Amino acid sequence: MSASSSSSAQAAREAIAARLGGLRREAELTGHELALRCGWSPAKSSRIERARTPASDADIRAWCKACGAEEQSDDLIAANRQADQMYVHWQKLHRHGMRRAQEEVVPLYERTRHFRVYCSNVVPGMLQTEAYATALLSTIAAFQGTPDDAATAAASRIERSRVLHEGDRRFALLLEETVLRYRIGDEAAMAGQLGYLLAVMALPNVSLGVIPFSARRRVWPLEAFYMFDSRQASVELLTAAVNVTAPSEVATYAKAFSELSKIAVHGAAARALISEAITSLG
Repeated sequence: MSASSSSSAQAAREAIAARLGGLRREAELTGHELALRCGWSPAKSSRIERARTPASDADIRAWCKACGAEEQSDDLIAANRQADQMYVHWQKLHRHGMRRAQEEVVPLYERTRHFRVYCSNVVPGMLQTEAYATALLSTIAAFQGTPDDAATAAASRIERSRVLHEGDRRFALLLEETVLRYRIGDEAAMAGQLGYLLAVMALPNVSLGVIPFSARRRVWPLEAFYMFDSRQASVELLTAAVNVTAPSEVATYAKAFSELSKIAVHGAAARALISEAITSLG
């Protein structure tokens, strides 16, 4: 890995190397013995295990086979492929404004058929009104110190949301009740946004649940995450987006979504919470 690579990507590489080293030790193999089984030099084994040389897909398969752990190769390969793209820092992504970032994910949205989304902080992007999105994106640009193209970025976000009405896609969305109460924009923007949530709930391909303040937690409030079919989970942190593709990790997010769904209310109960939030705007 070059010196210019991000520390987050290097950390991901080191985690993969550590897992490979753990497999070797569990198989009770020396580095020399592993190299013989893989058909390469002991120096290569050492470089891979010390994260000095990134392992290729073929290297990982050979390593896992040599250690009798072939069932772990798919997870490790998925993590390895994403090591450089796993952490996408917002300031880098938004350095020329946010409109481009909205457009770059359109292909992912278009090929996804089943969306599962959990948000504990703001309304999911695909459900945002233009006024709400503009207010939110402008706040983000100010915080990050990046160009404020919130109006055009919001318009692109709304255009991206056409997937709600196209094709045979299904949407399961969960919001913490806090999302309904946090003031993004002025009262008119919030009222319009909450009203739009009520309208979206009527769509036959949309399931919208709200986790009440009073719910007895089966899972603690988490960071926002978006699941695209069963291929990828994108997790939103303050400084970066984390793109998870390792099958076992995606399955963990699917499990979290399932558990959160059990404490959410839907239908009339969810509409009542949204209506109460509208009334509270005064």
